[in-house]
Amino acid sequence: MEIDGSYGEGGGQLLRTALAIAALTGEPLKVDRIRAGRRKPGLQPQHLTAVRAAAKICDARLEGDRLNSQQIVFAPQSAPQPGSYTFDVSQAAKGGSAGSVSLILQTVLLPLVLAGGPSQITLRGGTHVAWSPPLDYLRHVYLPVLARMGIAAKLQIEKWGWYPMGGGEIRVTIEGDGVLHGLDLRERGAVLRVRGISASSNLPKHIRTRQEAAALRALRSRGVNARIDLVDALSKGQGTIVFLWAESENTAAGFASLGEPGKPAERVAAEAAGELLAYLDGTAALDRHMADQLVLPAAFASGATDFTCDEITPHLLTVAWAVNQFYPDRVHVGGIEGKPGSCRVDVKE
Repeated sequence: MEIDGSYGEGGGQLLRTALAIAALTGEPLKVDRIRAGRRKPGLQPQHLTAVRAAAKICDARLEGDRLNSQQIVFAPQSAPQPGSYTFDVSQAAKGGSAGSVSLILQTVLLPLVLAGGPSQITLRGGTHVAWSPPLDYLRHVYLPVLARMGIAAKLQIEKWGWYPMGGGEIRVTIEGDGVLHGLDLRERGAVLRVRGISASSNLPKHIRTRQEAAALRALRSRGVNARIDLVDALSKGQGTIVFLWAESENTAAGFASLGEPGKPAERVAAEAAGELLAYLDGTAALDRHMADQLVLPAAFASGATDFTCDEITPHLLTVAWAVNQFYPDRVHVGGIEGKPGSCRVDVKE
């Protein structure tokens, strides 16, 4: 299988999706023009770590696995093997790196879920960094939604890793021997509760308390009652985040905003609260991030999956295209990019 890595949004998700499918099917894979749409094209430390992690679990033969490479060949030599694995972004970076451990996990999770036994993964790198799901999203949204499909995995964070230092560590336990079934997520159902965290590391306490207060004000002004916990996060770096999530009868949705130098705590809170309120104002079941992350496991489930989402994103369209390269006409996205829409992953019994 040959994949054009520049297709669609031309980022790392296309590569990760193709790697996971190749690991599961055993089909040799060649990816050209990797991340051609990014300011720094080619394999950066987190992408290189994901490539090597996928290769490790299925004993794949690799070509082109080096920093900045824009082409790889990935040839699995076995089915995904359960076991105990450690993947450290800093080893690919030859030094400290805040490359996202969330994205590395998403490369190997499904192959190990469908492997023939339990696995334990230790991942080291960035846990709360831009352009990737924070660990709180995986814990409170991603894994709970996948659990409805039959994916059994638990996540524990040992240390937080912020940009640019990284140094975070998580441990993931995966049951394996998974049997997945399709989901009907066209309706979210009633909202049961809204929760959140305001967390910081190695910064004055007033920053996270101001974030909490501002988020609560924004939500209460719209009639949303929430509980937000304050977290003094263990890390060797500095950082701050507000993460809010809504739990509904059929699903969950989450929204995050990261702090940065010169960005007031109140703006951090306002960004996360604004995205949550916009989601609650709509009717879609999934947030835009969960939408593109559900397509791959749905493609390996028994029966069809249908969902609505609050925005059709380039990521969703790119993942749909990638899956359809391996399984033609399996994923159908309905709607206009940038607007609410729907998706059907049609797996025949």
